[in-house]
Amino acid sequence: MAIAKINSLSRRPRRKVGNTRKAVDARSKEMSKHAAAGLTRRTNEVRIGMRLKHARLAKGYTLKELAGVVDCSESMISKVENDKLRPSIAMLHRFAQALETNIASLIAEPDPGIGLVSIVRSNRRPRIHVDPELQGGDVWLERIITPSNGGLLQAHVLNLAPGSRSDGLIRHVGEELSFVISGEVDIEVDGKIYPLRAGDSAFFPSSLAHGYYNKGKQITRILWVNTPPSF
Repeated sequence: MAIAKINSLSRRPRRKVGNTRKAVDARSKEMSKHAAAGLTRRTNEVRIGMRLKHARLAKGYTLKELAGVVDCSESMISKVENDKLRPSIAMLHRFAQALETNIASLIAEPDPGIGLVSIVRSNRRPRIHVDPELQGGDVWLERIITPSNGGLLQAHVLNLAPGSRSDGLIRHVGEELSFVISGEVDIEVDGKIYPLRAGDSAFFPSSLAHGYYNKGKQITRILWVNTPPSF
């Protein structure tokens, strides 16, 4: 099943937008005003621009063709490829699906030489930061499993600033587990809201439309595990 973005049925606050293309284009225009200054680099942050461009060219897509597949503008993709704009997690999923890969592979090639044991130090976790305006606040993923060829699991620590949320709902092939390390979060699965606090967990088929919302007043940290790899 292809990854799909679905309108949310939750009671959480929602942005008032006409459609995905208009919302992304508006944000892209705003970011262009600050392009000269560039985006602030954060500790261990990984930029996907060059890898996204390489994956696009490897599949033979022009900017216009890929924009048509993922429902955004050519300008938006160009800004992402030049690291002048961070996409939302939902948009990263759509890029990965269109390019027949996953988000981890857009960040780094699997390491065939890692052996049976892979160690990722707490201060060396690669991070993916996404556009805070598209998700209501800062959201970033910390990768805790090194990508490997044929790997069956994928795990990240998902960090949600107060007021941040998923950019709509998504669904895809597989299963996933979320374990709340700290803070609180509302997880929406198949139209139902499940409030979770530190120590709580949720497990569900990824084919059910799902998303999240941090309505609390502190950063929420969630261990999120997927199989097969999709992030």
